[in-house]
Amino acid sequence: MNTPFRNHPLRPRRSLLSVPASNARALEKSSTLACDGIIFDLEDSVAPESKAAARGALTRHFADIDRASPVERIIRINSLSGSDGPADLEAVLACGPDAVLLPKVCEPQDVLAVADWFAEQGADDSPRLWAMIETPSAALNLAAIAEAGRTSGGRLDCLVVGLNDLRLATGIADVPGRPFLVPFLMQVVVAARASGLDVIDSVHNGFTDLGAFSAECEQGRQMGFDGKMLIHPAQIEPANRAYGVQDAAADEARAIVSAFARPENTGKGAVNLDGRMVERLHLDQAERLLAKVELIARKENRT
Repeated sequence: MNTPFRNHPLRPRRSLLSVPASNARALEKSSTLACDGIIFDLEDSVAPESKAAARGALTRHFADIDRASPVERIIRINSLSGSDGPADLEAVLACGPDAVLLPKVCEPQDVLAVADWFAEQGADDSPRLWAMIETPSAALNLAAIAEAGRTSGGRLDCLVVGLNDLRLATGIADVPGRPFLVPFLMQVVVAARASGLDVIDSVHNGFTDLGAFSAECEQGRQMGFDGKMLIHPAQIEPANRAYGVQDAAADEARAIVSAFARPENTGKGAVNLDGRMVERLHLDQAERLLAKVELIARKENRT
């Protein structure tokens, strides 16, 4: 039976800012930003003639970073079907990021082949792998791709939605509220959760319209996404706010934990909390949410 589980540590992933590896100023500024993670992009945002220089710049940048920083660092590589993809993987070994974001994943083998390559290079459990879900084939193979993370040495931690490429490939209209994409987005969330993966919502292209961006963040949070991929630093604060833990949710989680901790509830599978039945699955959710609260507070230097 395909039961939900998690095979990686909990990390806040509210805001994942994409930074072109060819942009020296953006690389330098990235270390000062309040996002949960930086996606250093070697793919779409880097011109073909600048790929090699971007790899060199990224390697130099990683040589100087503060490894104690709580910011997660991910490198998005080019497709392995071209000459830049393999060269990007060599750069990844030199950089030592937390994860590699694989573009245009279409089937499980796209993930497993890279995991096998890292194993052949003698890499330890890091870097982890993230998969961009941005093609019609990926939409058809969602469950199988997500299950690649269950295999021994699969390394897969996270699915990241890429709607720009999906819209281009399918002709789906870019309409406010994303009505024609909601079924697809929900399928990505379900597939990720079934295999214990985190799941990140797509970029919002209108970075100057923070009202529309905030509304899309709220929609994504209600769908069950863990966070959002960003294209501009102005989007960091709204994303952190939308995907953070609301005070009411944290208070409820503390009440659930406290209820199960009472001596009279020892060993019970369900307890009465203010007139409603709360089960141990809710306890697990509450403990995980409170762990996220602690991680966010620590990151923001509030503990």
